Amino acid sequence: MWVFGATPLIYLATVDRLALVQHLEVSCVIPERVAEEVIDTGIDEGYPDARRIERSVEAGHFDVVSVENSPLVSRLQQNNNLSDADVAVLACADAHDGVAVMDETYGRDVAAVEGITTRGTAYLVLKLATEDAIDVEEARAVIDAMIDEGWYCAPDVYARIVRKLEGISDS
Repeated sequence: MWVFGATPLIYLATVDRLALVQHLEVSCVIPERVAEEVIDTGIDEGYPDARRIERSVEAGHFDVVSVENSPLVSRLQQNNNLSDADVAVLACADAHDGVAVMDETYGRDVAAVEGITTRGTAYLVLKLATEDAIDVEEARAVIDAMIDEGWYCAPDVYARIVRKLEGISDS
């Protein structure tokens, strides 16, 4: 199970590539708290990507799930540097032995301490290119489009992504 945080959803929706998750061979879920943030609040505030996320949920690409209260939830809620949405993603991934799909370094650092596997949006795109679900050019176009829309990618990380994509196309 892949548990999606707000940033990957927002940027994949912004570049109209949410359908890429259909290529994953695992279920993709959005915790209710994340759905409230990216769909309900997003629609209220007029973000076009919110409607894309809503349609993707309606199409069955994602399931919206509740997150049960647990000792982990209680502990993470005490961390003022984590949003309620981040807590929900981490707790859901932990409860279902899933992967938390999030891009924020702090959340990923907390996940590492808690023993929760994380992956980022770039990993997802590279994985799909490696598995031939999308071609290398499309993968590069998705990454570049997200950056053009404001998705943060450090220059050294971008260089590594490009090298990995070039390695895929060479093989």
